[in-house]
Order: sequence, then structure tokens, then C-alpha cells
Amino acid sequence: MKRARSSEVFLGGRLRARRRLAPLLAAAAFAYLLFVSVKLAGLGSAGPAAVVSTVPAASGGEPLRRQVEEPAPPTRARAAAGGGVAGYGRITGEILRRYEAIGERGNFTELERMAAEAWTLGARAWEEASAFTGDVEESIVSRDGGGTKCPGSIALGGETAAFLPCGLAAGSAVTVVGTARAARPEYVEALERRGVGNGTVLVAQFAVELRGLRAADGEEPPRILHLNPRLRGDWSGRPVLEMNTCFRMQWGTAQRCDGTPSKDDGHVDGLKKCEKWERRDSFNPNETKTSSWLNRFIGRAKKPEMTWPFPFSEGKMFVLTIQAGVEGYHINVGGRHVASFPHRMGFALEDATGLAVTGGIDVHSVYATALPRAHPSFSLQQVLEMSDRWTARPVPQEPIQLFIGILSATNHFAERMAIRKTWMQFPAIQLGNVVARFFVALSHRKEINAALKKEAEYFGDIVILPFIDRYELVVLKTVAICQYGVQNITADYIMKCDDDTFVRLDIILQQISTYNKSLPLYLGNLNLLHRPLRHGKWAVSYEEWPEAVYPPYANGPGYVLSIGIARDIASRHANHSLRLFKMEDVSMGMWVEDYNATAPVQYVHSWKFCQYGCVDNYFTAHYQSPRQMLCLWDKLSTGRAHCCNYR
Repeated sequence: MKRARSSEVFLGGRLRARRRLAPLLAAAAFAYLLFVSVKLAGLGSAGPAAVVSTVPAASGGEPLRRQVEEPAPPTRARAAAGGGVAGYGRITGEILRRYEAIGERGNFTELERMAAEAWTLGARAWEEASAFTGDVEESIVSRDGGGTKCPGSIALGGETAAFLPCGLAAGSAVTVVGTARAARPEYVEALERRGVGNGTVLVAQFAVELRGLRAADGEEPPRILHLNPRLRGDWSGRPVLEMNTCFRMQWGTAQRCDGTPSKDDGHVDGLKKCEKWERRDSFNPNETKTSSWLNRFIGRAKKPEMTWPFPFSEGKMFVLTIQAGVEGYHINVGGRHVASFPHRMGFALEDATGLAVTGGIDVHSVYATALPRAHPSFSLQQVLEMSDRWTARPVPQEPIQLFIGILSATNHFAERMAIRKTWMQFPAIQLGNVVARFFVALSHRKEINAALKKEAEYFGDIVILPFIDRYELVVLKTVAICQYGVQNITADYIMKCDDDTFVRLDIILQQISTYNKSLPLYLGNLNLLHRPLRHGKWAVSYEEWPEAVYPPYANGPGYVLSIGIARDIASRHANHSLRLFKMEDVSMGMWVEDYNATAPVQYVHSWKFCQYGCVDNYFTAHYQSPRQMLCLWDKLSTGRAHCCNYR
């Protein structure tokens, strides 16, 4: 009761104050309405979109969570990216072109500011690509300029990064001479929560990585080999040598060497994956020194065995050599083999074009020897096969069953060519019942954009999005797929996939036909009650996502949705009411959840839309390199839906 009376008194004072402010508020409201009417009139005079007619807005449904408004680029940007690009795949420039009509405003989110900058830079990049008159291939090969294009060896001082112009070949070796630094204290919150002291532990570790070329700004380059010596151990409590790969910001399964030798079947090029070294927990208390000596030298029950300590020590210099083999990479320290790591995910040796050394290490020198003299992947003539056999059919005027939008990066020439030669040869695409298009944003490098322009002109299957490619802006490509599928094609369903996804199109069409066509469909590898990460590299702030869990969403490498959902997405984006999130698959889950409030959606889950690689009898296989694409296609031609290798 006391709380109620005090509230009444407080509200009474507020009411008296509001009566005095009423005339001022009314005047402000009238001024705001006048401003909005002027702005809407400006929007109406902006002219039609360059691609297709306007899609009517969806009606009904629960209120949207928030409205997203985006800043405007300069007038020159629209002219360059609109009319100039229109001949190369019917560009959906409306995705960002409405910036100009909206006008300059503040209070943008970080994602919106990033998109505005990417749009402005993209317009400039397209102008440069259109004006580029040099030899595209020569410019790509000599992108770092000067000197020998592919030197046979490289010697550096104490630098922690090196560029390997033409990658590696079998027999190539990279040597790092360095000293491991002494351990330093690090705070681990999880330890303190478990009551382990104050959460501070001593850490001594570093990493040596063979890296590839990154596909887009904001995306980490692929780690073809991640070698991480942990001198004081980790959760295991003893020194460990960990090796792994990371492709498109997804880590594989780690290979850990902790002093226990690998089994007889764990070999790479005839060498053990993990060699043996001394371990503090390997002493047998039941065996005395005397009995051990008698057993070995008198009874001959065991042969004497040489043991070595962990190959790295704090404050001591070491010579680490990574040698490329046919089956994998071999790690030697001080001339002694300590581990071998098999090739993964179809990476070729020439893909390892960079070396990075990070963490607690002082690097004295870096050497690379027996390097290849040429890089086949840099030759567009070898990657792109300019044959009419691989060109796309025109977009059909009659209705089709499925439209597939494939997200790709500017310099992924080999990935796109592999798809053209494999699953884009399914009869459904060749006969026109299915249409597939690549959606590609621009690069900072004008020669790459010029090569992309040339590729798009010839094959006719690329939709160029006139903004600079960034990992955080993948969601804009997904919106573009929905817009293109709604405005340019009459299709029952839309599928989104990545250019490292192999699609069994015959099975996808068969799956779609089994569901009720009168209900909207959302088909893929669904995540339920997935929680956002609040700490670490992939953290999502509470401002970006305040809720405890994400809505149900399908993993991004491949999913299917009904055209009604895509039409709703395109419509809400056109009227500025579509919420954008930096994770495109989570964004799609948000949009489908909103649509589900008015039209019940069929959520269909299948683990055969494989997220982490490939499984037998897959629907889609992810993380497939161009070589693996060709291998999967060959297997399908013999009637076997088997994987080419496992992750």
C-alpha cells in the first residue's frame, strides 16, 4: 500500500508537468509529420529499381523487433554501380541503392556503418575495374610486385610473418629458429569459477601456422596447418603439441601429441603422427631400477629404448622444420621427427602461401627452401575453362521449381569453376527446371574485380553485388538472393548455399516434393536453443542480441525455404523493417520466425545437410575443395553418394 500511494503522488506531479508541456509537444509532432511527408515525397520521386518491379509489402503479423535504417552513399556511387554493372548478371543494386533516397542520418549500428563504407568503396572499386586495361592474369600473378615471381628459397631475419609466393611443393621445407619465452601469468575465468585459486595460471605457448589467402575482408585466412606447442600444457596438465586446421573460420578436430606414440595405423608418409617423449606420469612404481635393468639386459625381455624430453623448453633456442610431404606435413625439432599431420579438407600444397608465427616466441630467423617456381592456381587460363559447355542458360520466363543462390568470394575462381563442372550439370539445371547463380561482392584489388567482370560476362551465372566483400556483410548477400529469386524468377522454392558446398540436387528436389506445398517450408540442418557466445573472438554483445537463445535456424552451408518467406524478406527489406544480424544463418532464422507468426512454417531438420564436411548419403557436403567437388561428382556418376575424405 505504501508503494501504491507514493506512486500516485509521483504520477500526480508528472501529470501537472505534462499539462504545461502539451502545447509544445503538439507543435513538435506537427513539425515531425511535415518532415516525414517531405521525405516520403522524396522517396517516391527516386525512380524505379534498376532490376525489377517493386514487391508489395506483407501485411499482418506481430510487430517487428526494430527497424533498420541505412546511410546513403554519394550520388556518383549509384551511377557507377548501377548502370555500369547492369549488363553483368542483372545486378540487384537495390539492396543498398536506397541509401541515396533515405539521406544522411545518424544513430547507425556498427553493421550499418560497415555496410555504408563497403558500398562507397565498392562503387569506387567497380569504376577502377571497369577502367582497368592491363593484363589481368599478369597483374594477379605479380600482385606483390618486383623481383622473381616464384623464388626457390626465402631467407628472413627475425620477422614473424613470411609470404610464400607460389606456396609449397612436395619436399619444400619451412624452418623457424627461435627461443620459447618464459611462462607468463594469464587469468582464466573458468578456473576461478571452479574454485581453483584466483584463476591465474602460468602459460608458455606459441603457434606456427601455414596460411592460405583470405576470401573477404573481416574473414580470417584459412589455417592449413596450425602448430601449437604448449610447454606447460593446458587442461591435460602436461606439455602437448596440438595441430589443427581452420577453414572459413571453422576449426577441425585437433590432433594432440602428448608423449604417447601413435598406433601402428597412425602414419603419414610412413612416419608416426605422434612420436614418444618422456612423460612425468609414465613412471611405473612397481618396477625398481634394478629389476628394470635385469629385465632389459639379462633377461632380454625388453630392448633398451631411447627416450627424449618434450622438444621445446622455456628460454632455450630450437630449430623447428615443417616439411611438406605427399600425405601431410612433418614436424622436426633439432633434426628429430616429433609429429606428422595429414592433409585435410582438400588443401593443395600450393595453397600454403603464408607463414605466421605468434605467441610467446622470439624469432631469430626464418628459412623456406625447395619452393616451387610456379603457382598453377594463379593462372586463370588453368582455372577457368572458357568453353560454351559451362555457360549458363538464360533465366527462363516460365515458372521453375527451385532457384539456388550460391555465396562466393571474389577470388574464388577455382571454386566456381568446380561447381560449373559438377553439380550444376544436373539435368534439372540443364533443362531449365532449376536456376543457379553465384552472388559475389567486390575486392579491394582492381585486377581481381576485372577478372571477375570478365568471368561474369562469359559464363553469365554471376550476380555482382557492388560493395566491398566483408565477412560481416554476408547477410546482405542472403538478402540479395531472396530479392533476385522474387524479382527475376518465378520459383516455388529458394535454396542458399556456399561455394564450398556440394549439392545433390536430385535428392534435394525429391525431398522438397514430399512436403505439403500449401504450407511454407524451412528445410535444413536446424539448430534449436542455440546460445550466443558472450566472450571470446566470436562474442555477440547484449546490444546485438539481448535474448538468451537464438531462434531456430538452419546452418548456413545449405538450406531451402519457400518463395513466400523469401518474398516477405524482400518486402520488409524494401520498406526498411528487416532486422539485419551479422550472422546470416541466424538472421534467416529470425526472419522465418517473424513469418511463422502469421503463416505457420514447416520446420524440417535433416543432419544430411552436413555442416562439418561430408557423410555418406549426404544431401549437401560442406568444406569441399575444388578437387573434392570433382571427386564427389565422379562417385555420383557411378551411383555412389560416398565422401572423398573425412574431416
